[in-house]
Order: sequence, then structure tokens, then C-alpha cells
Amino acid sequence: MNIVLVGNQNSGKSSLFNALCGSKQKVGNWPGVTVDKKEGKILSSEHLLIDLPGTYSLIPYSLEEEITVNFLKNNKIDLIINVIDPFSLQRSLYLTTVLKELGIDMILVISMSDLLKKNRRKIKIENIEKNFKCSTFLVSSQTKDGLRNLVEVINKKTYLKHQSLNLFQANIIFNSDYEQIEYQITKRYEFIDQIVRDEEKKEIDKLNNLDKIFLNKYWGIPLFLIIMGLIYYLSIGLIGGTITNVLEQYLYIFQNFVKVRLQRFGISTWLISLVSDGVIAGVGTVLTFLPQLFVLFFLINILESSGYMSRIALLFDRLFSILGLSGKSLIPLIVGSGCSVPAIMSSKCIENEEERKHTIALIPFIPCSAKIPLIVLISSNFFPKYRGLIAVSLYFLSFIVILLVGFILKLFTPKNQSTYISELPSYRFPYFPYVIKDTFQKIKNFIVRAGTIIFLSSIIIWCLAHINLNFNYDENITNSLLAGLGKFVSPIFYPILHKNSWEASISILQGIIAKEQVVSSMEIISQLSRSESIFSSGPFDFFTPITAYAFCVFNMFSCPCISTIATMKKELKSFKSVVLILFLQTFVAWLVATFISLLGGV
Repeated sequence: MNIVLVGNQNSGKSSLFNALCGSKQKVGNWPGVTVDKKEGKILSSEHLLIDLPGTYSLIPYSLEEEITVNFLKNNKIDLIINVIDPFSLQRSLYLTTVLKELGIDMILVISMSDLLKKNRRKIKIENIEKNFKCSTFLVSSQTKDGLRNLVEVINKKTYLKHQSLNLFQANIIFNSDYEQIEYQITKRYEFIDQIVRDEEKKEIDKLNNLDKIFLNKYWGIPLFLIIMGLIYYLSIGLIGGTITNVLEQYLYIFQNFVKVRLQRFGISTWLISLVSDGVIAGVGTVLTFLPQLFVLFFLINILESSGYMSRIALLFDRLFSILGLSGKSLIPLIVGSGCSVPAIMSSKCIENEEERKHTIALIPFIPCSAKIPLIVLISSNFFPKYRGLIAVSLYFLSFIVILLVGFILKLFTPKNQSTYISELPSYRFPYFPYVIKDTFQKIKNFIVRAGTIIFLSSIIIWCLAHINLNFNYDENITNSLLAGLGKFVSPIFYPILHKNSWEASISILQGIIAKEQVVSSMEIISQLSRSESIFSSGPFDFFTPITAYAFCVFNMFSCPCISTIATMKKELKSFKSVVLILFLQTFVAWLVATFISLLGGV
């Protein structure tokens, strides 16, 4: 049986999908989390469940809503599960009145029953069931309350079969008569008001008083920047940085242990070097940054699940309008703090094509998780007493660069930017089991990335570092193909580094494979050329504090990794646009890094 989940944005669809299918789809508390349909099998059954992007009606106003409408129009559907937000009953039930016109069997699921209990709110589901003539369930995706009854009814098909409401015009869904649509909307809300009048007590939630602070037009944005700055300070400096220092020492001990053991077994020198100086040094160095990433992901997940991010998107709408963008552009930018790939995909929530293209161009300027190792490396080794503040300064710099580049892009944008309209969800106390689960899932993805891309890249770097220009084995790394390529491109980075450093130059190129690979590459080169770890003082003799900072800035803002480039191509469907964006990003990165380097040398 083909079953679809349909509901408003922020109604709890993705959480219900995960609970029913055991999946690990991204769950957030702002519009645009589900930007494409997700499929899965309901546990202990053969029913196919499809999670469609959130929508407020079946007249699409964005790409994500268009996906939902087209799927409902063009596919065979046996059952609709309409997810209802209990804190926005009127808005949610309006969609229900429209879905009834499709003539498809439907079950109503009122989500977040656990939060209703905490807020001492009661909903008479029998009243809703009677008026809408649909089987209605009160469930919680977090505590699993009501899910078993829901699945049993689906499996046994004992839900109420479709019955028309006989109240509204049947073709309002695709009607182009706007006067008739307006009349029908009014009639629908009159019908809904009669049902929920006694259901929704018009009490002002005390937590909503926080909007007077978080949405204040004067200090709302500065407060957001302070919160994000504090998150980076805690994750990279105070908490994560301390733990990472310990892991670095254990990595060095483990590396020496492996060397000694392999030597005792009579393993050849080149293989020992490959394992120790290549694989362990390359992959292990990246993995030592897991504490910072865990703290960063954990704190951002708390903000996402609390309802705060939806308000920030609204708050930034006014600022972004100066750039020809809307508050919807903030959603992908925030997602980009984890990874640029899902951030670019989430840009589907932006209906204006030019605005969406420019948002995609800005996303790689956000410090994603892959850039954190380099930020930690530079801040810890050159600014040990102020590493937290240095990390925060890089975050603020990315914000400034986004504003400047966004303003430049506006000059080439038609003046028809979209309007950001979004109903704000209630503030919610974060559900920590999910927060921790999602954090570990992101950490797992990072480890998988380190165990595949970084692993293979580390081996390739080690090989290139031992093959000279005549394609013969050579233990002198300065004669290698790797050094030759680095020396060839080093003049490009001379204004940034103030010297021709082939080690730093070749590491920059490695960032195209994966940004983590910049650190991995530098560690391998350091081990082979100086027999020292990158974390010791010796390997950094080709950097000064200011050129190290500029080096970090260039890697943060330059051409993103291959995965991001491929996603850009898929979403923009234009090779020319991708090339122009990559050129813009790299040029801006070189310009800003050079400016910082020259300014610091004055």
C-alpha cells in the first residue's frame, strides 16, 4: 500500500516518518528541512511510506510545495496520513479541508502529544474525527505514544473510509478564479473555527515573551551573532580544544607504537612509512578533531529543535532584503555549518530562481564541519591563548564576506526577490535523546568520510611524495612529484604566504578533494619532510601567525570540495553557472586572504 505523509512545515512529519520507518532523516524546526520526497517501509509491514515536503495548501508557492502537489496529482496513493500541528490547529486543518477533496482515504495524526501534556493542553480528537469524518490519532514521535495503535489500524485497514465534507467547491485545488478561492478560504476557516473554538485556549504562552528579546529589531541580530560566537568559542576553544590536545598526544603514542611493532615483524621500511606516516598520520589527525565537532553539532542541534532558528530566519529577512535575498536564504546558510551538500539541497525552499542561485553561491563561505580541523589547527598552534577568539573571528569574517559578496551579486539580480512568509513554531524544550542521536549521526558521517575519502587521499599523497619527476621511488620528498606540483602553483599563493611554500600550496589544492584533507596533507608532508608532527612548532616554520591566519581564510572561502561542486551542478543544472560561482569564490578567497596578509605585515 502506498501511503503519503502530508502536512504543514514544522508539523512533525519527518519525526513521524523516522518513528514509523526507523529512518534517520534530518528533523528540524524550520521550513525547508524536507525538500524532496523521502521513502521508507513502515516497520513490520510492506507498506511504502512517502514523506512529502511541507505545504500549507495545494496551490504551490515554492519548489518544495510544487513537489508535494505534483506527487499528489500524478501518483497512485492508497492512503494519506495528514500530520496536524496541535499548536496551530486552524492552519493545519485548513490543509485537511483541501486534502479531503482529493477523494483519497485519509488518517489524521495530531503530533507532539508529549508537548501537549507538558503544556497542559487538551484536544478532543473525537470532535475532530466526527466533523472531518477521518480516523484521528494523538501520537508522539519522541515517546512513541499512540504509534502502535496507528500502525495496527493501517495494517488492518480499519480506519474510516473516504467521505466527502460536501461543503466546499470540489475544484478549489487547481482553480484559477481567485475571487472564488478567496470565498472558499473564508468558508473553510469558518468551518474550522466551529470545530477548534473550544480546542484552542487563547492563552499567551509565557515562552513567547522571549520573542520580545530574540526578534527585537535592534539587538536581535547582534544577540544571534553572540550566541553563534559563543558556540564556536565553546566547541573549538574551551571544551573541544582541551580534549583534542589530549587526543593528539595519544595519536603520537599510537603512531610510534605501530612503527615499533611493524619493525619487530621485519616489515619493509616503505610499508611502515605508508602505514604510519601516511594512513595513521592522515586519517588519525583528522579524527582528533571529533570533540570539537561533537560539541558544535550538539549545540546547533539544540538551537534547531528549540524553535529559535525559525525566528532568526524571519529576523534576517529585513537584512537580507538589502542583498536581494529573503529570510529563506538563512536556512541553507545555517544548514551549511554542518555540510554544504545538504545546505545546497535545502535551497529548494527558495522559489525565486535567481535568489536561489545566489544563495547557493554564498553557502560555501560558511565554515562547515570539514573546515573545523584547519581552524583548530591554526588557532591552537599560532594563537594558543586566544584560540577560541580566533575561531570566533573567522566565523564573524565569514558573515561579513557573505554580506559583501551578497551585495555584489545583487547588482546582477532582477528586482523581484521573494517574500518570506512563515508561521513561527512554539518554543520547545529540546528533546535531548533526539539531539544526541542526531549529533552522533553527524559524527558517524564524518568518520565514514575520514575512513574513505581521507584514507584514499592519504595513500595517494604518500605515493606522490615518494615518486620523483623521473617516476622513480625516492625518499627525498623535495624531489617528488608532490613537491614539483606544489612549487609550480606556489607563486599564486605568494601574496598570501609571503614566500614560495610548496608544502602549504599543495595542501591548498588537496582541499578540492575534501577540506579536511588540507590538514591531513600537511601532517603527512610534515612527517615525511621533518619527521615531526604538524602539531609541533618545527613544521610551521614556513608560517607566521598572520600568514597562517590568511592561509586559513583562503581555505575557508575558496573553491569547495568535489561533493559540493557535484551538488551545485545537480541543483543549478548549468555547468557555466557552476564555473562562474567557483571562480567567484576562489577569487574572493584570494583577495580577502591577501588583504589580511598584507594588512598584518604593515
